[in-house]
Amino acid sequence: MDTVITMAQLGLAAAAVAAFVRAARGPTLADRIVALDLILLLLAGAVAAHGARAGTELFVPALIVVALVAFAGTIVVARFIEWRDGR
Repeated sequence: MDTVITMAQLGLAAAAVAAFVRAARGPTLADRIVALDLILLLLAGAVAAHGARAGTELFVPALIVVALVAFAGTIVVARFIEWRDGR
């Protein structure tokens, strides 16, 4: 089981690097925000994988907080982009 979790963590890390590159190179603000949202969700996946490896449920509150911050941040920035483009 440790091998599967390690592979999942490596995949999450590779996806986070690709998302970071997209955030750095994104031609528009929306591209950067989507990439940062993906990085936060990948972080939640990494926390879940670490919790599965540790065999404890102590990481569930951290998962919920990271997911809610990612969701709320994306909504706030999307509304800002809509407001900015509407002017």
